[in-house]
Amino acid sequence: MQDWFMMDPDKIIWVALSAILGVIILISFNRMFGLRSFSKLSGFDFAITVAFGSILGGVVMSENPSVLQGGIALLALFGVQSIFAFMRRRSDRFARLINNDARLVYRNGEFLEDQMKRAQITRSDIVAKMREANALRLEDVLAVVVETTGDISVLHKTGDDRKIDTVLMEDVLGWSNKA
Repeated sequence: MQDWFMMDPDKIIWVALSAILGVIILISFNRMFGLRSFSKLSGFDFAITVAFGSILGGVVMSENPSVLQGGIALLALFGVQSIFAFMRRRSDRFARLINNDARLVYRNGEFLEDQMKRAQITRSDIVAKMREANALRLEDVLAVVVETTGDISVLHKTGDDRKIDTVLMEDVLGWSNKA
């Protein structure tokens, strides 16, 4: 039991130094590669962000931490992310290949079961997000969209007979301008 709370004092210093150096390297790469580095604009970006944390945690918690090895792994991930971001900008086909699609799961009082099934989301998930977005009545909500990151956006009615600007919905599956 006491081994759980004991640590060699020299090890404490190395863990602390590894953490500090790892964070400095991570922040430096973030500054070099830009704001998108830690974004949640797509599922791919989220996965890369989780991988950054995993690498940093592995360097800090390793028996023999190699800050250089962690730095190289981080640099590789930043590089892959930059290449993918470049390719996404250049090719709609590539963007569709690696990005999730935003899906309309609720519109004008109707839960869209087919889109909910494809997004793997339940009615109770949607209702919880509506509450979180301060919706007081279902009729106050124009639409609910599961975004490419898995986040859920609730679009409120803000006046009589408000319509959603089609530009906001042009890449959302399940949206048609008819209803």
